[in-house]
Amino acid sequence: MSETGAVAAVDLGATSGRVIVGRVGPDVLETTTVARFANDPIVLGDGLHWNIVGLYGAALEGLRTAFASEPGLASIGIDSWAVDYGLLRSGDGDGDGEPAGARGDGTTERALLGTPFHYRDERTARGVAAVHERMPHAELFERNGLQFLPFNTLYQFAAESPALLEIADTALLIPDLLAFWLTGQARAEVTNASTTGLLRWSDHAWDDPLLDALGLAGLRTVLPPLITPGTRIGPLRPAVAASLGGQADVVAVGSHDTASAVVAVPMQPEAAVYISCGTWGLVGVEVEHPVLTPAALAANSTNEGGVDGRVRLLHNVMGLWILSETVRGWERTGAPVELTALLDAAATVPPASVPLFDVNDPRFLSPGDMPARIDAWCAEHDQVAPRTRAEYARSIVESLAQAFAEAAATAAHLGGVDARTIHIVGGGALNALLCQRVADRSGLPVLAGPVEATALGNVLVQARAAGFVSGSLEALRALVARTHGLRRYTPQA
Repeated sequence: MSETGAVAAVDLGATSGRVIVGRVGPDVLETTTVARFANDPIVLGDGLHWNIVGLYGAALEGLRTAFASEPGLASIGIDSWAVDYGLLRSGDGDGDGEPAGARGDGTTERALLGTPFHYRDERTARGVAAVHERMPHAELFERNGLQFLPFNTLYQFAAESPALLEIADTALLIPDLLAFWLTGQARAEVTNASTTGLLRWSDHAWDDPLLDALGLAGLRTVLPPLITPGTRIGPLRPAVAASLGGQADVVAVGSHDTASAVVAVPMQPEAAVYISCGTWGLVGVEVEHPVLTPAALAANSTNEGGVDGRVRLLHNVMGLWILSETVRGWERTGAPVELTALLDAAATVPPASVPLFDVNDPRFLSPGDMPARIDAWCAEHDQVAPRTRAEYARSIVESLAQAFAEAAATAAHLGGVDARTIHIVGGGALNALLCQRVADRSGLPVLAGPVEATALGNVLVQARAAGFVSGSLEALRALVARTHGLRRYTPQA
């Protein structure tokens, strides 16, 4: 194992992106954010989309800064949200005689066919109907182990334009798309692929018979080869390297951001529940094998791939999206809202004076007026709606804490985990009121941090591939524990 080395992490979240330089060694784990940029969806004539070209440009600019600060970068890793994808079509070849088309060619030039849809776009509803007409969720769960979410990739494919699917020869999830633009190699990293609904748990392969059953047989040649975290995808294209001012390999990490985040949770998997809390709240446990029981199906649990072949048994909770969208709505009609002051005011509101609402109600999925939707939910359930901004914030925090506590108990029970601690990582670790209320409502101590768990997990997988560190996930987590302080919240009455 060599001395300390440096890698770069491109971490794309649903509302913002970052480029982070990590320095890693046997007792070193340091990160520096060299670029931060907004991720603002765009509304086009056919719906809500990601500004993927803008995100790629911002990532390139961040990587230029990374190379300027660390000319000896060993590698680059990319993670992002799950389920969304870009469709591409090849030309006649790449100048080197490489043929277009079938799965596995990997180096053919391809053009993006349209701007990737946002998972919150309403088109997914028709995809759900089309899929479930052919195969109910219970049967899907036996094959792919996923909870029902209306935006899972298989539903999006079912809602996709048949004309685009007809001419596309490659489909790449968002991190894989950026890696392709950097390297020319089309691959599908398995932790993110596991969220599509098209990966078969029995052998970790694309489920071609499922594609046939759903009327999506054309995707057989469109889905790229699967790779695991730590795999070298390839070097930067010469033109990209020249633009960035340096050359490095692109290495697959846990490209689903939660998979990377879980790498950096300093936990004992047999005794802990994790909550990766940001736009979404991913509440779960780490297990060795998928849990495909009737109880897991009834709880709407999901089994997603983790680094080193682990399984993330979890449940998606709506997360801080409801609070952030509430704040954005207030800001659109008035002055900016200072979040810390809002939460301080919310902390003075008696929790029993605000309603608990179902944060997973589908009405809270799409952008819009969250307070009005909370009011409507309360009216339908004979509860008194909040009146002030502080009461709305407290109601949201209390409802999230309750949903997190319930999901934590369910995940631990289904996974056979004797949960003695809940770890909260991500932006939610900074929300002291939320962390305390999760502890109170669950009856378990909460350890908050690290905030940058996703970037740390991304960096650690790259560093292990480069030989800067070694060992199992437990060894990587021990390094996180040695180098990053956690805040403890003890349950109160």
